[in-house]
Amino acid sequence: MSVKPFCFTPVSEEGMTILNVSRLIKYFPVLGGVFLRRTGWVHAVDDVSFSVEKGKTFGLVGESGCGKTTLGRCIMGLYDLTGGSVAVQGQSISNLTGFQKKKLATHLQMIFQDPYESLDPRQTVQQILEEKYRIHGHDSSHLSREIRQLLSQVGLSKDSLSRYPHEFSGGQRQRIGIARAVSMHPEIIICDEPVSALDVSVQSKILNLLLELQQTLGLTYVFISHDLSVVRHMSDQIGVMYLGKIVEMADAQDIYDNARHPYTRALLSAVPVPDPDTEPRRIILTGEVPSVENPPSGCRFHTRCPHVADICRQEPPALISKGNDTRHVAACHFF
Repeated sequence: MSVKPFCFTPVSEEGMTILNVSRLIKYFPVLGGVFLRRTGWVHAVDDVSFSVEKGKTFGLVGESGCGKTTLGRCIMGLYDLTGGSVAVQGQSISNLTGFQKKKLATHLQMIFQDPYESLDPRQTVQQILEEKYRIHGHDSSHLSREIRQLLSQVGLSKDSLSRYPHEFSGGQRQRIGIARAVSMHPEIIICDEPVSALDVSVQSKILNLLLELQQTLGLTYVFISHDLSVVRHMSDQIGVMYLGKIVEMADAQDIYDNARHPYTRALLSAVPVPDPDTEPRRIILTGEVPSVENPPSGCRFHTRCPHVADICRQEPPALISKGNDTRHVAACHFF
């Protein structure tokens, strides 16, 4: 029986939804005992939904361990879903065959956090960039010219082709990773903390490169980071994650001007203010982050929330809009 290929028609109009994540759930089994039987579940991502328009950037922000990277890998198809679905231009990509995933890979790519670990140290830059072309059966007659153009696009010289990853700086290695991601002319790129492993002086250059490529190539980003300043600079819409759930979601500027969830406010209070005459007003969260293996009942943030009440311990709040702006939603009983 022949395998039906994944058919993806590129979206040409901005404003159209290109990526839709619906009630996505990802649990990992916890194994224990002599026979390694399942003793529980790690609730890595729990009922997350959002959509991204063509040419826009959706930012995901939250503390380490909140499920951001797992969510990105679920969208990429690197993890099988426990529940929910991921759709690209209305077509589900959650249960594709191996051949269909290979077809999808030309339209959906990922930039990884560590620019060294994500590159094969035994391959030269030319071999790294040629690999995807060969896997997907591209014509090799113009391959050298395309790769040189690709390097120029990300700010590297053609002399880089014969060198190995360890011969480059962290920023240069990330440029190689970006070149590999855009080589197949994808529609969507998942950016998983793409500048967190880089020096501050290099971060802005990589971020500006990503913005430039988005403009010239019409890319759509899901931008994952724990740095609120970076997410604000890059994103059109932001989702704030805590313990596997999105607790607030709104347009980027609205999140910063009118944050409603106590967790979002605490994160924003930690962002340095570039004015020495302005006294920072830090919101210090007490207590430890609960275990994702045994998340608290009710609101997952109630163990650290300064506004906690009995209803917070008993009933999980819905992620709903509170006010005239239906695009700004928060999961809190009081805000």
